[in-house]
Amino acid sequence: MTRVDEAPAPGPRDPQRPELSEELVALLTGRLNVRSGSGELSPATTFESLGLDSLSLMELVLAAEEEFGMVLPETALDLSPASTLGEAAEAFEHAR
Repeated sequence: MTRVDEAPAPGPRDPQRPELSEELVALLTGRLNVRSGSGELSPATTFESLGLDSLSLMELVLAAEEEFGMVLPETALDLSPASTLGEAAEAFEHAR
């Protein structure tokens, strides 16, 4: 018996499409001029460690929506400065 509310399994990853977390890093470093003190950003990097506040996160969300051609409902994305790049990437992936 299959539950109706189960999400379908993700399809195979397109090798031509970069990981969403890589795309978010590109937005952060390219459009928002964010630099990491260690020089490397990972899915575990918090926005707070990058010096981003809630206003900066809204700028990131708007840039990502424009870049990825989507609009996220407010309830779909609950980011705070303590959130990680991986959490943001996961939220955007679910909205795609």
